[in-house]
Amino acid sequence: MSGQDDSMLVSDAERDATLKILGDHAAVGRLSLDELEDRADRALTCRTRGELSALTKDLPSDAALASSEASALADAHRPVRRTVAVMGGASRRGAFRCVRSFSAVAAVGGDNIDLREAQIDGGELTIRVFSVMGAVNIYVPETMEVELGGFSLLGANSEKGGHRRHQAKAPVIRVRGFNLIGGTNVFRVPLQALPLELAEARRMSVAAGHRHHQRRRRPGAAAAAAPGITDHTIITDMTEENSPKCKRA
Repeated sequence: MSGQDDSMLVSDAERDATLKILGDHAAVGRLSLDELEDRADRALTCRTRGELSALTKDLPSDAALASSEASALADAHRPVRRTVAVMGGASRRGAFRCVRSFSAVAAVGGDNIDLREAQIDGGELTIRVFSVMGAVNIYVPETMEVELGGFSLLGANSEKGGHRRHQAKAPVIRVRGFNLIGGTNVFRVPLQALPLELAEARRMSVAAGHRHHQRRRRPGAAAAAAPGITDHTIITDMTEENSPKCKRA
């Protein structure tokens, strides 16, 4: 890159592309999570191409392969319309197609619905959640627009994560959570965390939300609580390795 190019101002799209590259390298172990967070924070404040390129100059350029593979896989799948978890766990993740609406049921159990690689036809998706003594966790990229509503009795609907400007062509996700002693949790995943496992993506979403609230806090306000998930959020950790568990953070 020439010295003249180094001095050019960068756009939001260039910053987003760099965050995606950093996340890909962290996913394969070239960057630790601390290094990822440090470089991602610096990328968001870079003003010139020289500053931005310095964040990736020590990394090879062959890490980001997953997106093209995901597009090819998505075409081979029929649209997914529901998940059901009864006294156990269910997980929908990876490359899959959604068309218009999706239903999730959790009864004494939990669902993980990971939309980070999902193909959403039509630009809009309505997710209806029915939770009884359980929880449904929904993961979306932070550049998507999210509308969260519904009704809870002895439960809660919650949204965690930072707030970035929505991309013009990004899908709109409408979540309607109906909970009885349960919860519907939406995690807005930072771009640098998109390739990571659910547990790390969830942790970075919560941390991003905490930083967002700290920036908005007025001078003289009460000291913030320790970073983490609020008392109203009910989370299930459903992985193939772990048995289903429901906990109040």
